Formats: sequence, structure tokens, C-alpha cells
Amino acid sequence: MRLIFFALVTGVLSGQALAADLSVPPPPRAPVAFVPPPPVFTWSGIYIGGNGGYSFGTTTPSLGALSGAGFSTNGIVAGGTIGGNYQAGVFVFGAEGDFDWDNIKGNPSACVGCQVSSTWLATARGRAGYAFDRFLVYGTAGAALGNVRANFSNDPVSSATKAGWTVGAGVEVGFARNWSAKAEYLFVDLANGSCTADCAIADANGPPLIPNIAVKFNESIVRGGINYRFSL
Repeated sequence: MRLIFFALVTGVLSGQALAADLSVPPPPRAPVAFVPPPPVFTWSGIYIGGNGGYSFGTTTPSLGALSGAGFSTNGIVAGGTIGGNYQAGVFVFGAEGDFDWDNIKGNPSACVGCQVSSTWLATARGRAGYAFDRFLVYGTAGAALGNVRANFSNDPVSSATKAGWTVGAGVEVGFARNWSAKAEYLFVDLANGSCTADCAIADANGPPLIPNIAVKFNESIVRGGINYRFSL
């Protein structure tokens, strides 16, 4: 009987202890802070930026012994850019314009004192590309406008604004939410310039000769740039 009594008492006490343990509420859990997902990168938006690089090409005047004798031109370019993009899935479409001051010039060896140069160039182009998230590969083409300056045999300089076309390609990388850096190549072909009275060549035996001189001017431009985009 004693054994049965002690067993009953032990069971009752154990049950009370277990009930007491179950009645104690668990400690409150610390609230979990909400962490917003990182923003999704997009190429859509209006942007402004700057660019700079190097230009190299050829010019071909048509003037006596110089006719068809192309010679090299080169120089630096630097300026500003404005544009806009719209991204649809992985495809990016946009338009871009820029204005660059340049120092492009060349001197033909066959003509002492002759020079062809350009001091500014502007383009207005469409762009279409494929985006690998923050990495964009694109092609571009459009209109070009620039000045062509020419003088022959130390005669007065003739300067004319000429329209043409441009085509190229590039890559652009977004290194921050609104910032990107690019590298691109453009080929520019301006319409033939001409100078008449301003390029008169003196003739010791009479009045100055006034040839109709045509100047073909094209350039390859390699440049880099940084853009700031105002997201839509």
C-alpha cells in the first residue's frame, strides 16, 4: 500500500509541475525588420552627360596636283550629350544628341601652307540596343553637322558648315542607380565643302585664279563618356 501511495503522490506532483511549466507563456519573439528588395535597374529615362576622345580620318581636296591625294587629319574632341531611353524587356530604344568642340586638322605634304581643319561637330542619332541588366550593347546612326575650314597656299581661310551622316556602335555600363559610363565608335562623313573666292590663288601674271575647290572630309571618332539619368 505504501508503494502505491507514494506512486500516486509522485504522479500528482509530476503532473502539477508539468502543468505549471505549460502554463508559462513562451518569451515574445523579436520583430523581424522588413528589408525592401533592391531597386531594379532600368535604362529608361532622360539623361545628360559629357564625352571626350580622339578623332582620326582623311580629307581629299580637288585642286590641281592635290586632286585625289588624300591626307590624314586628327585631333581631340570633347563636349556634352543629351538623350533619352525607353526599355522594353531586354531591348532599349532611344535618341541622343551631342555637340563637341574639336581640334581636327591636317596638312598635305604636297602643298606648303595648306591646311584642312574642323573646330566643332554635332550629331543627332537614334540608338537601339540589347541590355544584359546593367550592361548595354547598342548601335547608333543619324545626322551629323560640322564646320570644314580650308586654306591653300597661305590664302585666306574659307569656313563652311556642312551636313552629313554618322553611324557607329558602343557599350554602356550602369555603375550606379542613375550613373553610367560608355565607350563608342562613330564614323562621320560630312558633305563635300567648297571654296571659291575665299581660296583664290594669286597669279603674278594677272588677277587671282579662283578654282572651285571641293574638300571631302570624314572622320573616325573613338570616345568615352559619363551620363546621369533622370529615371522615369
